[in-house]
Amino acid sequence: MLALRRCYAKVLARMPGWPAGCPTQVPVANARAGRKTVREGREPRSFRRHGNRGAGMPGFVRNAVGLVAALALLLAACSESSEWRTRPLGADFPELSFELTTDRSDAFTEADLRGNLTLLVFGYTSCPDACPATMARLRAVLDELPDEQRAHVRVLFVSVDPDRDTPRHLAAYASHYGPEFIGATADRVRITELVQRYGSSFRHETGPRGDDIITHGSHVFAFDGDGRARLLIQFSDSVEAILHDLRNLLAS
Repeated sequence: MLALRRCYAKVLARMPGWPAGCPTQVPVANARAGRKTVREGREPRSFRRHGNRGAGMPGFVRNAVGLVAALALLLAACSESSEWRTRPLGADFPELSFELTTDRSDAFTEADLRGNLTLLVFGYTSCPDACPATMARLRAVLDELPDEQRAHVRVLFVSVDPDRDTPRHLAAYASHYGPEFIGATADRVRITELVQRYGSSFRHETGPRGDDIITHGSHVFAFDGDGRARLLIQFSDSVEAILHDLRNLLAS
């Protein structure tokens, strides 16, 4: 029922003249109280028909036509709302582009991942919480994919701590989660540029014991086989939601 109400709200939002910012409720002026009240499911007065109601057209025909149109919009809205469970990215979001260093290459670029669905993760190997939780969640997602789909997925873990995370150390860290995981880094300038390219951030801080702690964004960016940005996966997204969306991308 809740999903149906959300879809109905989308239909209402598409109607011309519908009040912006109020897709699910209809404000009706209450002149006596001098305020606005909200009546659920009522047609606003601006939509109520007056005058010629369609001369020559029987009432049941008008109702049937209106019902068919409303159902068409409702089905379209429901279809759109169920397509993605994470956050889709627009066409203006930057495509996948980088030049990094791995344990096997000093010039690892987006061309090496062409044809694969790439999940881009920023972090560092000594991260105590967000990174291992994110990597474990992505491992759980990959485990649910059939072999033929999993073969076309790569998780690119980019370290924002190049001083401590050497290519060899990153390779060992990534391999712990599976062969689909790749660890890479670069110098600080290129890492900063790459992080900023995708609207993320990181910052070095001194911990309570004098150790170096890095706070960083925990989002995962999903790119299709052509390098186009498709999804923003947040730390709070469930395995089920991520799995649903990756299956959609792999099937498209």
